[in-house]
Amino acid sequence: MDRENISSVEKALIVGGGIGGMAAAIALAERGVRVEIVDLDPDWRVYGAGITITGPTLRAYRRLGLLEAIKAQGAITTKTRLFRYDGTHLHDLDEPVIEEGLPATGGIMRPVLHRIMQGKVRELAIPVRLGLTVETLQNDDTGVAVVFSDGSSGHYNLVVGSDSVASHVRDLAFPHMAPAVPTGQGCWRISIAKPPGLEYGEFYLGHANPCGITACAPDSVYMWMLTAHEERERFMDEEELFTELKRLLADFGGNAGWIRDTMTRQDWINYRPLAAVLQPAPWYQGRIVLLGDAVHATTPHLASGAGMAVESGIVLAEELARADDVEAGLLAYQQRRLPRCKDVIDSSVAVGRLQLAHGDPREHAHILEGALSRLNQPF
Repeated sequence: MDRENISSVEKALIVGGGIGGMAAAIALAERGVRVEIVDLDPDWRVYGAGITITGPTLRAYRRLGLLEAIKAQGAITTKTRLFRYDGTHLHDLDEPVIEEGLPATGGIMRPVLHRIMQGKVRELAIPVRLGLTVETLQNDDTGVAVVFSDGSSGHYNLVVGSDSVASHVRDLAFPHMAPAVPTGQGCWRISIAKPPGLEYGEFYLGHANPCGITACAPDSVYMWMLTAHEERERFMDEEELFTELKRLLADFGGNAGWIRDTMTRQDWINYRPLAAVLQPAPWYQGRIVLLGDAVHATTPHLASGAGMAVESGIVLAEELARADDVEAGLLAYQQRRLPRCKDVIDSSVAVGRLQLAHGDPREHAHILEGALSRLNQPF
């Protein structure tokens, strides 16, 4: 694919080597920018269970040239089925193919997805420095002077902060922004063997604690469950996580019930409270710009957090290539991304509120279908 090079940015720094940071690095490098990545984790790892990849997210990964690797190493399905929590089938979500040759939906283990993206970063010979973050950022006429946490320094025409919902770049350069807001829910996840006969993604609704199952490989799935979050003095240990999730699944039938009856203490189980925020504009200060969870953190209800981050990395590079100068490109990026990210966050938070209020599953399905339909539109 022919791509117009970015004339206004010779050298860029990406702070944060997660999904959004790597997407931005790939998109910028493919447009002629010399990119460097720094990441605080000295091993550049990612923890977590699987990740649901909707059609719009697969479309974004196709733009990065990674769709075939995701299809080969993940699991692709054609639809998501909605069930009452006892296993009674309710409805199938309308998830049309949005581009020729593009799967409707799917899933992949998060560490596998990171390895695929890391491979592309290495293929493009993008330098990655680990165990490192930024200490100071100072805009000047041609870019940003950076001092790193190891005492080294550098100068870049662009600095991209993609360093998580607790972004250090945001704290340093964007005083008008605030931390993400807790939603009152928490998310449980378990990675486990694939239930016999599971062919599609599944949602279980109508219970105080909705859950869902996503295939991530031919023989494995992850299941998520959303509960009201209760503050605790300490984190649950592995035994407590196992016992509590099994208890929470007591009322469930279908494949969710199969997971309850089959899960063991060797299966990976995680719990975390949820928070979301759409940061106010501007999303850039001078030559410093934010993307991903640093500026548009959402909850997992639409399975679109990763997709939004990848889209933002692509759009940032596209708008910088179209613009005559960096500021015009950053403004166009913000204007193009803000409404779409707002829709995702607003819809996701609305579904969460409905769940906390034990609302009608049909209203839940209606919000999901409307939001997913809008996400299918070009980004």
